[in-house]
Order: sequence, then structure tokens, then C-alpha cells
Amino acid sequence: MKKTIILLTFIGILISCSTDENNNSETTELIGQWKLIEQLADPGDGSGTFQSIDSQKVIKFFENEVITSENGSLCQPYSDEQISSGTYSLSEKRIITNCQNANIAAIGFEIKDNYLLLHFASNEGFSQKFEKIK
Repeated sequence: MKKTIILLTFIGILISCSTDENNNSETTELIGQWKLIEQLADPGDGSGTFQSIDSQKVIKFFENEVITSENGSLCQPYSDEQISSGTYSLSEKRIITNCQNANIAAIGFEIKDNYLLLHFASNEGFSQKFEKIK
């Protein structure tokens, strides 16, 4: 019985260490500056593709779970509100913008193929693609 308890405790420690390492890796990957390079607006049937855009919008992720936006609001594309900072949760993969519009009050995100993708709530599907610059 003691061996089983010791074995289960040891496995639990290994799993928790592995999870911490993954979170640290994800945090390191996310922290920095990201420039908007493409947008996806899907017509609602899943056929949309990312299209290149000319934008100077840069978002910055900080270690203290703060995000800022330069040359563009976090409330775009659904609002003219000029909110330039918010918070994020790496575990929930979500940005909290404090924008009035419910579609952009919380924005989902992921890192895929070294690009940061922001996924806005939308019936048709709307996403932005960012490239890490620093």
C-alpha cells in the first residue's frame, strides 16, 4: 500500500512539473510584440481564407498578463472605441479588452505555426493573424 501511495505521489509530481514547463514555454513564446499581417473574414460557410492587409497595428504581451495595442484599438474590427490595453489569460487563451461590444469584450487567441491568431466572436468567423517582431 505504501509503495502505491509513493508511486502515485511521484507520478503527480512529474505531471505537475511537466505542466509548469509547458506553461513557461507558452508564456515565453507569447511575450513580445506582434504585428498584424492578415485577416480572415469567412462568409459563414467555412470557405474564408486569410488575406494580407497593410496595417501598422502592433500588440504587445507582457509577463504580468497585460496586453497593449499601438496603431489600432483592441476593440477593432467591431467598434470605434479606442481601448489600447487589456489583460490576458494564458490558461484560458483569452484577452479581456473592456470594450463595450460583447463580441470583442473577450477575444480568443492561439499560437499556430509561429503566428498569433486572434479569434473574434462572429456568426461568420473573423480572425486576425499576427507575426512576432520582437
